[in-house]
Amino acid sequence: MNLLTLRQSKTQSKTSTVTSIRSGVVLAAVALALAGCGTTAGASPDGADGAAEPAAQNVTLADGWVKAGDSGMSAAFGELTNAGPDDVTVVSATTEASSMLELHETVENESGEMIMREIEGGFVIPAGDTLTLAPGGSHIMLMDLTDPLEAGEEVTFTLTFADDSTYEFTAPVKDYSGANENYVGGDAEMDMGDADSDADSTGTDG
Repeated sequence: MNLLTLRQSKTQSKTSTVTSIRSGVVLAAVALALAGCGTTAGASPDGADGAAEPAAQNVTLADGWVKAGDSGMSAAFGELTNAGPDDVTVVSATTEASSMLELHETVENESGEMIMREIEGGFVIPAGDTLTLAPGGSHIMLMDLTDPLEAGEEVTFTLTFADDSTYEFTAPVKDYSGANENYVGGDAEMDMGDADSDADSTGTDG
């Protein structure tokens, strides 16, 4: 083998080695990239495929109760707790005990009177916190009772959240004479304090 042939052989060998090394580096980089994508696009702490948990999965109601009444209006109360990592919003409520429900807040008007009104956007339950529904405050308003609500009965409600998930709870009916705020909606002004019995055992005043 002459000198020129030897030099050409060495050059081809070096070129082949460099090409092999570069190919190996590129393949390794591609493999790492794919592995990274698989980690981030796969499971997450919130659930499969990065989907957040349904709001209803993190919400519970404690100490729920419903105001007794013969007809017209009533209200539901309790402690709504959100155990999840994000705020959740209750946008509506339904029950067979009433043909129309609204989510209400109680505020003071220009005359200093306490009035009930529908809350815009619904009830927000902060992450890891509790929203209290109570006489004289926020509550679920039953606008048109389908039948009298008598103490000792139970009423089932379904709450719907902003993500369309739902949560069902059942609450007992109690006699209560407080919560006499006026409801102002459009031209209507109604009083939900039509029960003439004593307050329930908690002694809460509206």
